[in-house]
Amino acid sequence: MSAGARPFGERLAGAIDATGRLCVGIDPHPQLLTAWGLADDATGLREFSLRVVEALAGSVAALKPQAAFYERHGSAGIAVLEETIAAARAAGVLTIVDAKRGDIGSTMQGYADAFLREGSPLAGDAVTLSPYLGFGSLAPAIDTALAAGRGVFVLCLTSNPEGASVQLARSDTDEGRSVAATIARAAAALNAEELAAGGDPGASRSLGSVGLVVGATIGEAARAAGVDLVGVRGPLLMPGVGAQGGSAQSVRAVVGEAWQQVLASSSREVLGAGPSADDLRSAAARAAASLA
Repeated sequence: MSAGARPFGERLAGAIDATGRLCVGIDPHPQLLTAWGLADDATGLREFSLRVVEALAGSVAALKPQAAFYERHGSAGIAVLEETIAAARAAGVLTIVDAKRGDIGSTMQGYADAFLREGSPLAGDAVTLSPYLGFGSLAPAIDTALAAGRGVFVLCLTSNPEGASVQLARSDTDEGRSVAATIARAAAALNAEELAAGGDPGASRSLGSVGLVVGATIGEAARAAGVDLVGVRGPLLMPGVGAQGGSAQSVRAVVGEAWQQVLASSSREVLGAGPSADDLRSAAARAAASLA
């Protein structure tokens, strides 16, 4: 699926309506390659990745290749990531490249050109970004994404314990809001602008193209941090469902009335069922059904 005139948020909403709100991460770490009987090299990486795409395209809303597991194999691994993105596009499934890039100025534009510019072989349908050099530093990536009909997912409230020291910190310059709340407000403003420009400023089912990454197991953290997830009006990518302890119940506890914005991500629980394509599809179907 190429990024055309339709905004990413609209395309993602359509995929969720068609297949449910499950995203499966493609995380070919060494232990998983070994478990599948594959070598920990670019050849094994390619076999793993293309099997996942072939098995799951059409049955999940999105696939999320983790860039680090490709980069660790050097240029050959990057070539496999490019092939994986192309295979997903050809199969009609959205891809979110989990690269967590963040920088400033021309360097941020360089990342934007790599992961979001039309014609780049590394450009999926969206990319994950880190805002901790200031949300404004992401402008080159966000502008590039929106111009190409692509999306971004900005780290907001992650489930790793270390994240709280930054994400829950209170700002001296933004009326004492938490850092996470400031990030969410900035995303909300961009989505409101995008949806208004598209002539749909008020429809409750609309999704903007600037999403947030919110952990599936953070409990009351969003409310405690003053984060208005409903008001973001963008997709909420929620990793941690399945083997990492997240469930439909824990996700609902995090998001409350923002459930319609959820794209829940599972990696280990689904991928651990492989390498059989039938077993992968069955595991994904169980995960998707649990979120229905």
